[in-house]
Amino acid sequence: MELVKALDQISEIHDHLARGEVFRGYRPLPVAFTGVCALAAACAQPAIAAAVPGWGFVSYWVVVAFVCVAVCGGAILYNFIFREDLFSRRRTGRVLGQFLPCVVAGGTATFILLRVDPTLGSFLPGLWALFFSLGVFASRPYLPRATGWVALGYLIASFYLLLVARHPGFRPEWGVGATFGAGQLLTALVLYWNLERKEAA
Repeated sequence: MELVKALDQISEIHDHLARGEVFRGYRPLPVAFTGVCALAAACAQPAIAAAVPGWGFVSYWVVVAFVCVAVCGGAILYNFIFREDLFSRRRTGRVLGQFLPCVVAGGTATFILLRVDPTLGSFLPGLWALFFSLGVFASRPYLPRATGWVALGYLIASFYLLLVARHPGFRPEWGVGATFGAGQLLTALVLYWNLERKEAA
């Protein structure tokens, strides 16, 4: 009984330490690449996929998202498997676990929205920005404090995108590309300023 109690206390100490240390798995350069990728994808979409939100629009941006996840997640996965100790792996798992629910919720909302009424697809850019902001807010205890401003930016952008979703001049590809492009570039700047700049000093 005492052994179980001691193990529980050790687990609580590890969790407390994990919350107190900034997660360094996200690096500025890969994150900046995802921002540039989002902007480039918005420019290229009219020539590659449907600009009107629907299944083609969603498929296009899912592919873009997978490319971005592969770039950012590749280094995290490599470090998780080959370089991190048990404590670091617990922290990585906790940080990614904080963000995962927003991805699942965003995917579920997208599927249901298009199944119910495909004409509601113009609301997707705003919904994606909303869920992403919640994911960043959830991960904020493990990231530099300034990421809270990034999350707030995504939240404000989501409100704006939802308000203009039915406007005749709304360009949904730029709703996604500009929001996530600017957001990821700003995140990369925050990571550089708070992590890599200090490490190099």
